[in-house]
Amino acid sequence: MKLQRRTVLMTGAAVTAAGAGAWVSWQRIAPQVVLSGAEAAFWAGAFEGPNGEAVNLAGMRGRPLLVNFWATWCPPCVEELPLLNAFNTANAPQGWQVLGLAVDQPSAVRGFLQKLPLNFPVGMAGFAGTELSRSLGNPSGSLPYTVVFGDEGTVLHRKIGKVSEADLAQWAQLG
Repeated sequence: MKLQRRTVLMTGAAVTAAGAGAWVSWQRIAPQVVLSGAEAAFWAGAFEGPNGEAVNLAGMRGRPLLVNFWATWCPPCVEELPLLNAFNTANAPQGWQVLGLAVDQPSAVRGFLQKLPLNFPVGMAGFAGTELSRSLGNPSGSLPYTVVFGDEGTVLHRKIGKVSEADLAQWAQLG
């Protein structure tokens, strides 16, 4: 009986430790609070597109905006881009906008966009994009990272990792 009790206690301790470890790991990658002033700094920003064109964020304010941080070398990023393209096509008539911020080299993005053209603007965020995503609640700077801004320019949703059709359908209800 004593051996059974010890086994049960050891098993319980192992399960608790595993659960705590999973919780700590999740906390490292779960979206965190948006830093004070990050939204204002975002809207004041501007990027250059892959071909040198201006991508002005202030002109996008006032309508719902889905911002996706991505890179050509990131497999889940590349996998979700067609889904984001479809979201943009379906929801633009309702006022939605999509912006891709590439944490990448312009030459790599230009080559990628020749193979998979996107129907939404892409800004070259470069390595500074990682810090921008961190200020918007991405503690690890992981890619892909998606932020949804509402009409008033405030962050409504954030997701670390690949978006799903269910995520996009839920967010589309905001617009």
